[in-house]
Amino acid sequence: MSILNFGISSLHSVITNPMTKPSSNPRPRNGCKRILCSHQLKPGNFSDPQIHGSEFGVNRVRRGRRTDHFRRKSAVDLAEAVETEGSSTSGDSSSSFYDAIVIGSGIGGLVAATQLAVKGAKVLVLEKYVIPGGSSGFYERDGFKFDVGSSVMFGFSDKGNLNLITQALAAVGCRLPVIPDPTTVHFHLPNGLSVLVHKEYNEFISELVSKFPHEREGILGFYGVCWKIFNALNSLELKSLEEPIYLFGQFFKKPLECLTLAYYLPQNAGNIARKYIKDPELLSFIDAECFIVSTVNAMQTPMINASMVLCDRHFGGINYPVGGVGEIAKSLAKGLVNKGSNILYKANATNIIIEDEKAVGVKLSDGRKFYAKTVISNATRWDTFGKLLKKEDMPEEEKRFQKAYVKAPSFLSIHMAVKADVLPPGTDCHHFVLEDDWKNLEDSYGSIFLSIPTVLDTSLAPEGNHILHIFTVSSIEDWEGLSRKDYEAKKELVAEKIINRLEKKLFPGLKSSIVFKEVGTPKTHRRYLARDSGTYGPMPRGIPKGLLAMPFNTTAINGLYCVGDSCFPGQGVIAVAFSGVMCAHRVAADLGYEKKNKVLDTGLLGLLGWFRTLA
Repeated sequence: MSILNFGISSLHSVITNPMTKPSSNPRPRNGCKRILCSHQLKPGNFSDPQIHGSEFGVNRVRRGRRTDHFRRKSAVDLAEAVETEGSSTSGDSSSSFYDAIVIGSGIGGLVAATQLAVKGAKVLVLEKYVIPGGSSGFYERDGFKFDVGSSVMFGFSDKGNLNLITQALAAVGCRLPVIPDPTTVHFHLPNGLSVLVHKEYNEFISELVSKFPHEREGILGFYGVCWKIFNALNSLELKSLEEPIYLFGQFFKKPLECLTLAYYLPQNAGNIARKYIKDPELLSFIDAECFIVSTVNAMQTPMINASMVLCDRHFGGINYPVGGVGEIAKSLAKGLVNKGSNILYKANATNIIIEDEKAVGVKLSDGRKFYAKTVISNATRWDTFGKLLKKEDMPEEEKRFQKAYVKAPSFLSIHMAVKADVLPPGTDCHHFVLEDDWKNLEDSYGSIFLSIPTVLDTSLAPEGNHILHIFTVSSIEDWEGLSRKDYEAKKELVAEKIINRLEKKLFPGLKSSIVFKEVGTPKTHRRYLARDSGTYGPMPRGIPKGLLAMPFNTTAINGLYCVGDSCFPGQGVIAVAFSGVMCAHRVAADLGYEKKNKVLDTGLLGLLGWFRTLA
């Protein structure tokens, strides 16, 4: 999963009231686009002492009544949790039979579930945690409302075909109010290079050309190709590429656009960049651009993925949902229930039930079993085919996938609240920091991604405060084999170094302004998101052939489908939403809710499988 769209699991305490409080803070830099919502979420109340824990022993810093004090508090001290109206948390629905069961309520899983429910399918979503959203959740502490993952939201505009979050919400009768961000990210890079990515494309290009005037034509050439791909993709009705009736229909309607996408499907951003750009530092900047898309450099980033993000930030822009990112999942879950389907919380899936070589249901850790015509896993491929299913039963195509891709590293996360006056006026919402050496870009703790969502939505914090979300790459191997004492000490040491770097580079006095702090590690992500090694998606072992090796939604096991960041088209909010749309369409066809041609299906799926062997 990309840094722009990274999430650490809804592992912190969650307070039930999702409504934002009035704030006397200065107004946001941007006016809110007020978009009417057809319904309001009604938060429920229940405590969950079983989920209390102290694995992370999060160090929490608070300041109150002019005296500073420290106290320990678990990151998972759940006092209350948001319960979507009409959903089930502990009831026995195992006697019901469903059209589809979705394991996990991440954005990909929720989009797939709601799209199927809209078509009339009866869907059950099984969520391990107590609120929907997975890595796109939220939590509240002392009046601060934090996004547990990224605050950079793509796919939230009101135009084009890649506004997939907007479309998914509209399908269930809801659109959220959003605040547009005039910038995507402010890069702070080696050799004093500072680049601000403006929402307006021409302003961004002018700024980049001012830094590299000798590469003007190269800059226009590379980003021009990005636009060529984006415009082709944005012109198509987006459904399953594994469904031949849709695919052939789109080809006959838009042959040039389809051929454009087919041409760039096996290509990477780094190869395209090097056709136009020669300056090593500018190529390193392109690496940084791709890194926040895919957590790898440009040579390993599929050109289609790069183009979606590098252009949509200018086309649709970055739009922050009022009240926080968690409002997206809550609205989708509410819409799912309104369409007659269900979401079950505290439902820890441990096994996919296989009968007669077909996926027929899911078993939970408490022994309950649920049955359906189809099963959709929103878990990673490693968790799906190594834990939910036995490793020895892994299909050959999954073995090929795991030969081509490895688990990307996880992240260390720091959620902080600070006094507002430590941030200079006009501070941008999102920052990417790599101070000293380009070679450190992909290293653990080498680069830092920072979001300050209160720059946009002041209601997320009490008056006179800001909240900071800080992420840096970290591997789970760095955190294994430590005693409790050593684990806690290392968390504080690493977090302090990261904060010191931000204080030196961006915000003098940052440390002394902290009023709240919580730190999470890859072990946090592994435990609470059930993601193998805390990974946030696949990373190619070498130089990939674009997206050619990425599996789609169908699997070699009859009745089993996958959705999310380890499926085509990969990581990122737009990508996983696209995966959800594609999965719902393919499953709907198999369930009889869409047109289907068995002969064409067999031929197309075989052809796509053969293409993947070429990668």
